[in-house]
Amino acid sequence: MEFVVLIVLGLCAGSFANAAIWRIHEQSKLKSKKPANWSADQRMKTENLSVLRGRSMCPNCKHQLAAKDLVPVLSWVSLGGKCRYCKKPISIQYPLVEITGALLFLASYIWWPFGLSGFVDYARFGIWLVVLTGLLILFIYDLKWLILPDAVTLPLIALVVFEIAFRGIFQEGPEAVRGAILGMLTIGGFFYVLFVVSKGKWIGGGDVKLGILLGLLLGWPAALVGMAIGFYSATIIVIVLMLLRVVKRSQHIPFGPFLIVGAIIAMLFSEQIIGLYYELLLY
Repeated sequence: MEFVVLIVLGLCAGSFANAAIWRIHEQSKLKSKKPANWSADQRMKTENLSVLRGRSMCPNCKHQLAAKDLVPVLSWVSLGGKCRYCKKPISIQYPLVEITGALLFLASYIWWPFGLSGFVDYARFGIWLVVLTGLLILFIYDLKWLILPDAVTLPLIALVVFEIAFRGIFQEGPEAVRGAILGMLTIGGFFYVLFVVSKGKWIGGGDVKLGILLGLLLGWPAALVGMAIGFYSATIIVIVLMLLRVVKRSQHIPFGPFLIVGAIIAMLFSEQIIGLYYELLLY
C-alpha cells in the first residue's frame, strides 16, 4: 500500500514539476519586459502563470484543462500525446517527468535510512520528497534553457535550512549544523571559487546557489560523494558526446543535471559508497 501511495504521489509531483517548469519560464519571458509598460492583459497573464494559484492550461493554445486532462501519464497516452482542444503535440517530456517522479519517490522510500527516531525520520523523509520535486524542476529547466532559476533554488535552500534546524533540535544536535556547513563549503565554496576565478565563464551564479543548496542538503562527507559523482559522470558523458560529434568543444553544457543526479545518489547511498571506497582502498 505504501508503494502505491508513493507512486501516485510521485506521479503528481512530476505533473506539478512539468507545470512549474513551463510557468516559471513563461513568467521569465514576461518579466524581461518592463513592468511599467505592461498592459492589463500582460498583468493578467502573470497572475494566470502563478505556480501555486494558476489553473492548468495547454502550453500551446493556453486552453484551460479539465480534470480528465490532468491524470498523470494516462491523459497523455489516451490523447495520443496531443492536446484535446488544439490537437497540437504535447512533448513526451510530460509523461517522462511524471514517471521519473514516481520512480524517485519509490526509490527514496526503499533506500531511505529510516532509524529509530520514528516521527523525525518520517518528517525528514517528507521534506526530502519536497526537495526532490524541486530538484526535478531544476534538472529539466537547466537541461532545456541552461538556467537554474532562483524562484526554485532559493525556497529550497530555505527549506533545507529548516530541515537542518529540525534535525539539530530533535535528532543530531550541533553535529547536524557542523556537517551542513562543511557540505556547503565543499560544493558551494568550490563553485564560488570557480565562479570568481573564471569571472563567470566556467560556471554561472545559479550553479553556485545550487552548490550551496546541495552542500547543505547532503552535509559532510556525502557532499564530497555527490560532487565526485557529478564531475565524473559529466566528464564521461561529455567526452562520449564529443567523440560522437553530438556536441562541440565550444558548446555550453549544463552541469546542474549531473550534480543533481550525483546528489540524489549520494543522499541515498553515500554510506555504502564511502564504505566500498575504504574497502577497496584498504584491501
